[in-house]
Amino acid sequence: MANEDYIIRCAEVNDIHQVMRINQTTLPENYPYPFFLEILKKYPKSFIVAEKDGEIAGYMMNRIEKGLPGVFTNKLHRLTKGHVVSIAVLPGHRKKGLGKRLMLEGMEAMKEYGAEEFVLEVRITNEAALAMYKELGFTVVRELRGYYHDGESAYLMSKRVEDIQNS
Repeated sequence: MANEDYIIRCAEVNDIHQVMRINQTTLPENYPYPFFLEILKKYPKSFIVAEKDGEIAGYMMNRIEKGLPGVFTNKLHRLTKGHVVSIAVLPGHRKKGLGKRLMLEGMEAMKEYGAEEFVLEVRITNEAALAMYKELGFTVVRELRGYYHDGESAYLMSKRVEDIQNS
């Protein structure tokens, strides 16, 4: 893996504009500045960036939610879930293991907020992301038909926190 030149750190308010540029450059789902700021203020430990030579090359934005468990248990109590809201790496920095490193560090950070399960949505056509999530131990819970604004469906994927050591 050639990602040792990257510094993974918690995002700061001054990073949001660079994060938004990455979001707008790489993903069809874009969020306004206040959305990024709100997540950063509420969950600062789990909003992380990958920096190289003073520039942000990728980010992972997460929040913590309460919800029913995914496919892993018959428990009926509400779980604390770490929700991967958005993750992206600029094209020139891809295929270096950076996305996986962001995921691993982001999941560790969400554990600090008490996450018992991790969840995310991914386009069903995003083969690279699906492969990475499956490699990290995520399982497809169900298909969310028409989830995205353009009508494409998503997979809801989940992973138990206990499985993080197996990644």
